[in-house]
Amino acid sequence: MSVSFYGYSNNLVIFRWVGDIVHRLIPDFRYGAHTMTQQTIYLIGAGFTGWDGFPARALEIIDSAEILIGHHRHLEIFPNFSGIKKELGDLSELIDFLKKTEQRIVLLASGDPTFFGISRFLLRNLPKERLEIFPNVTSMQYAFARIKEPWDDGIFVSVHGRGMHQAIDKIISAEKACVLTDTVNTPAAIATELIDRGAEGYEAWLCEDLGMPTEAFTKTTVRGLLDIAASELNILILIRTYEANLVHYPLIGIDDDEFHTSKKLITKQEVRAVTLAKLQLQDDLVLWDIGAGSCSVSIEASNLMPEGRIFAVEKNPQCIGFINQNLKKFCTRNIKLIEAYAPDGLDDLPDPDRVFIGGAGGKLDEIIDIISQRLRPEGVVVINAITLDTLTRSVEFLEDHGFTVEASCINVAKTRNLTEYKMFEAQNPVYVISARKGGE
Repeated sequence: MSVSFYGYSNNLVIFRWVGDIVHRLIPDFRYGAHTMTQQTIYLIGAGFTGWDGFPARALEIIDSAEILIGHHRHLEIFPNFSGIKKELGDLSELIDFLKKTEQRIVLLASGDPTFFGISRFLLRNLPKERLEIFPNVTSMQYAFARIKEPWDDGIFVSVHGRGMHQAIDKIISAEKACVLTDTVNTPAAIATELIDRGAEGYEAWLCEDLGMPTEAFTKTTVRGLLDIAASELNILILIRTYEANLVHYPLIGIDDDEFHTSKKLITKQEVRAVTLAKLQLQDDLVLWDIGAGSCSVSIEASNLMPEGRIFAVEKNPQCIGFINQNLKKFCTRNIKLIEAYAPDGLDDLPDPDRVFIGGAGGKLDEIIDIISQRLRPEGVVVINAITLDTLTRSVEFLEDHGFTVEASCINVAKTRNLTEYKMFEAQNPVYVISARKGGE
């Protein structure tokens, strides 16, 4: 037993020793499968200064490659390449080719291929071990350097071949944004969406044909972008601007006198604070503000949910004028004015997470009926009422539509000066009705 055991042990040691030698002599040998690893694919980013912008090691790899793949402008950098050049085309065909080939391949890309580049697609479809990546200066870095603007505090989004709405959500929550565009989601299209969302407060830099003889940098406004036919190769940089006195406004609790309004058409400061609390706002929700009046609730909600989307529904011509003045004064980012008498105008809006009803114009039941069908799970509705009739109808309509309802009566009395004495002057009570669909 002892000899057999030690003999087995020695054989195992010898087997491992031989295996180690084989592995060192043939690094790509795989036990069992007996297959060889395929050639490394080199993904190399091109900068803005031609071939001298590539690291020396990258140039050596390109020089020894058998096939060079890239867009036409990248292939032109190497006119004396001795191998085969292929223009980058259908990506599914490219993957099929890369999976089968044993040739030495170099893929040329723009800037840093791991930054909104082709690397994401390649890494999804090929083993990471097959790729070696050489980053270069990105077009975004280059653009910020040319306009002499720091970029470490910016956000970077791409609408190239993507939808626009999520990108707009990110832009309006940022102080500085850099956007990769395409022929559909152009700078003008982005500007249109920003204007629709009430987010015009940006200095805009249109950076075109970077690194090319036609390179151009145009400083303008969001509305100015509407009149520019941009080159297909462009980057849009948006830098948030402020009115000088905006920094003095609080996130919540703005004085009533700061709003342009008719005194009867504003949710007053104290009631506004309770209303916002009952709405239970979160950062990225959709809020309908029906009967927006002066838009005071939407404006403070915008401060509390910078990545949210707010739709202020109002048709009263006097209110429309006040709302436009207030949206401009407070540099709102994400409020879109819908000029309609609700329930008109609600069909085209995204389904809400929160709804505030400050005025229903006699159509409360119709509005609640639509809300009950459209409100997202865990959604909240808040209604402000100043009469017992509206309070009663609101509770009745909400309960009839399956909501669990809670009502609060807000009584506010504020001091007023009377000769050398101060006295409290009571305001009319306001009923704040909050409801959750199917809640306990």
